[in-house]
Amino acid sequence: MDAALLLADEARHGGEWWPIFPLLWFALIAGAIFFFGKRARRGMHQHPYLAGQAVLAERYARGEITEEEYRDRQTVLKQDPR
Repeated sequence: MDAALLLADEARHGGEWWPIFPLLWFALIAGAIFFFGKRARRGMHQHPYLAGQAVLAERYARGEITEEEYRDRQTVLKQDPR
């Protein structure tokens, strides 16, 4: 009788499956960190045009390039590389 009660109690509290649930939580959290981390990294490198525009504007503001060079290079940056 004691064995039956012990088995029923063990089944009610998860029994031999209890080690799997912490592993599932760990996998869920690690997957979320990986997913959102990848999205954040992709977002940083998604618009190289904007980074080029910033450098170009800075060089023009310092007087390193002329207005004509600025406009020519701006046109090149706007072209689709495909």
